Amino acid sequence: MRTTTRLGVATAALAATAIALTGCAAGSSSGTTTSTASAKAATGPAVDLSGVCPATVVVQTDWNPEGEHGHLYEMLGANPTIDASDKSVTGDLMANGKSTGVKLEIRAGGPAIGYSKVSSQMYQDKSITLGYVSTDEAVQFSGNLPTTAVFAENDQSPFVIMYDPATYKNVDSIKDLGKDLEKNGGVVRYFNGASYMTYLEQSGILPKSILDGSYDGTPAKFVAAGGKDAQQGFATAEPYIYQNQVAAWGKKVDYKLVSSTGWNPYPETMSVRSGDLSKLSPCLKQLVPVMQQADVDYLKSPGATNDLITKLVQQYNNGWTYDSKVGAFAASQMVKLGIAKDTDGYIGSMDDQRMQDFLKKAEPIFAGAGDVKSGLTPSELYTNEFLDKSIGLGK
Repeated sequence: MRTTTRLGVATAALAATAIALTGCAAGSSSGTTTSTASAKAATGPAVDLSGVCPATVVVQTDWNPEGEHGHLYEMLGANPTIDASDKSVTGDLMANGKSTGVKLEIRAGGPAIGYSKVSSQMYQDKSITLGYVSTDEAVQFSGNLPTTAVFAENDQSPFVIMYDPATYKNVDSIKDLGKDLEKNGGVVRYFNGASYMTYLEQSGILPKSILDGSYDGTPAKFVAAGGKDAQQGFATAEPYIYQNQVAAWGKKVDYKLVSSTGWNPYPETMSVRSGDLSKLSPCLKQLVPVMQQADVDYLKSPGATNDLITKLVQQYNNGWTYDSKVGAFAASQMVKLGIAKDTDGYIGSMDDQRMQDFLKKAEPIFAGAGDVKSGLTPSELYTNEFLDKSIGLGK
């Protein structure tokens, strides 16, 4: 779930969760297999991708395995092969409980690729078929690393500003929270350099005086402040972790979604190199609906896939820890908060006006700090052409 915004906090999230969770990671040798995930008893027609897709569809994620990536791991068949050294897993790519005739390789991002941007990784390694690229990253590097989104598994980013509800009792918005923090001498602690924070400051939503870019990823400063300070986080993780797995805090935190402020990129969209879109179109026409259905199946019944995610995290053994309880919370929150939802009556679509609105906000933010294509238009950033309108959470 690490978009450009989240890549900016990659090290932070790693440390925070590593400290917060109590699961013990166990190492493994390269090339092991796991029987955690098994083909679900899904029904439906067989899908043959062997004639149109690469023999192995390679997907580069932006972080370690986690619930927000559930739709990907949902597509893996039984007994996938885990390469703990390369932090990847490969198995049959499944649809409706049947093999599609091709393999799926899912590569971890974040520390596994040196915290590189996914779009950069995609251009360095042309074996990657699809990658997780959020709209803000796509805009920022649209000049030399253009990508086109073909499926938005989540409609909203889970990124939040979290705070102590016992200290700040009447908060209706992030702007309200900023005013209360200023009165109380508190700060919003975040990972320095985050583009969303530049937007919040420049748009007047948060005063500069309360911004603290010293977040180091650990819960220590938030806990030590005793509720006085706010902090960046994710609606799909920190509320559960801080209440249940950070013993020094051990109580509820509240939060407001950053997307509510108008900084609203599509997070972690499944994207291709723009120049490969035409070549991959026959594959995407059949593959994207498979991804849509996998997303729906995961959100409705995430248990087995979350167990696989936990196994992968343990075997990758790189300091990140994650368990099925957090995964279950993540899946629940994605639906509850509308992070994942049907748009236009089906899952995965993106909106032209929303893209245009975001472009207007993002271009000034990235001026001089990226490689934004001159005259960039929404149609260069995404396409809905491969989506199946009959597939959705409400179907």
